[in-house]
Formats: sequence, structure tokens, C-alpha cells
Amino acid sequence: MGGQMTFAVFLKSVAAGGPPPAGLGPALQALWQDGAGDWAAAHELAQAAGDRDGAWVHAYLHRKEGDAANAAYWYRLAGKPMAQGGLPAEWEQIVRALLGR
Repeated sequence: MGGQMTFAVFLKSVAAGGPPPAGLGPALQALWQDGAGDWAAAHELAQAAGDRDGAWVHAYLHRKEGDAANAAYWYRLAGKPMAQGGLPAEWEQIVRALLGR
């Protein structure tokens, strides 16, 4: 999904602004948009992804929003445990996992 992009390159692209890098799947695009501060665009992309990766990102986004019940539903769909740590750490964990595929 992420190809050969590293986390550092992904993070730099978020900080640089502009559009997301080409070749990112919907879940990584959603995380990119969230990192850039556009929760609504991130949510739309995660919801449209239609796979477990999208569900994982969707769960994270609802946890960030403060909707724990909705987040728990999406974590179950993603096959992931409900995250307990900080949001920035979870964002990084998901990005790194998806880039590593």
C-alpha cells in the first residue's frame, strides 16, 4: 500500500502541505489528511475505504473525535483492540503499519 515510502517521508509530506503523495491507498490518504488537520476529509476517505485498514483508521478517527462507542465498533471491524495510548502514538503506529505493507 505504501510502497517504499518511509515514515519520515510521509511525515515531511504532511508538513509540506499540498496534496497527498501519489500512490497512497485510501487508509493512508485518510491518515495524511488527518495529519494535515482535515478530520472531515480523513473520515470520508476512511469510511469509503471499505476494508480492514480503513476500519482501523476510522476507529482511530472516532476515538480522536471522542466517540468511544463508535470507535469500539470500528476497532472490532478492523480486528484490532481498542487503543489506549495517546492519539499521536496511535496515528504513527497505523501509518508505520500501513507503509510497511
